[in-house]
Amino acid sequence: MQIAVAGKGGVGKTTFTALVVRELVNTGNVPVLVVDADANANLAEVLGIGVEGTVADVLAELNGDRRSRLGGMSKSEYLDFRLHQVLAETPAVDLLVMGGPEGPGCYCYVNNLLRGFMERKARDYPFLLLDNEAGLEHLSRRTTREVDLLFVVSDATVRGIRSAERIHQLAESLDLGIRKTLLVVNRVRDGARAALAAPVAATGLEVAGWVPQDPAVEAWDLEGRPLVALPDDAPAVAAVRRVVRRFVLGQSDGPDLG
Repeated sequence: MQIAVAGKGGVGKTTFTALVVRELVNTGNVPVLVVDADANANLAEVLGIGVEGTVADVLAELNGDRRSRLGGMSKSEYLDFRLHQVLAETPAVDLLVMGGPEGPGCYCYVNNLLRGFMERKARDYPFLLLDNEAGLEHLSRRTTREVDLLFVVSDATVRGIRSAERIHQLAESLDLGIRKTLLVVNRVRDGARAALAAPVAATGLEVAGWVPQDPAVEAWDLEGRPLVALPDDAPAVAAVRRVVRRFVLGQSDGPDLG
């Protein structure tokens, strides 16, 4: 199954992605391939995985004066070889980090390369998760396409919900082959769910879950601790667990109480 996560900046996409990975690993649904497609990459820290290189690093090699390193391989063969080298591998989770753009405002080549690599690698994993950059550009560049699930994450604000609606509308207009799009509302405080009922209904999106504001997540973020090691009873962990079991694993886990 291929899963993508999208949303405007600062809504907690990376936190949500990490907690989805946590649940898949804890239920034995491994190996998981995770792609950090945000130029401001921090998923490695949240997952507690060391990374020694990025896709952007590989492209910088080829764009510089290093062609002699091809060693008789074609450019595409060398790229594939180097991408496997920068893939951070652990027993349960493999992580590929895109890194920064190859030049001012230029992401076309890196996105084309990433799409091809992901399409080939996805066959080796039961689950692939793509944590996208903030905003809409990854849709227009078609980085997010042909996925089984698109989780659009919003914070618990009207502006966030409206941004999620725009992401959904753009994805629909581009006909990206996304099989199902779901809304996740993050950092929900007491009373926010009722206040947001009308704007959420206006999106036309099914709500996969309401993830509560969680002091444990805030504390661990403050200390720089990997969120995948959060305790099982942390409210955000429990809420994402329900989302994963219902919509990713197809299990019934009772009503959403988040």
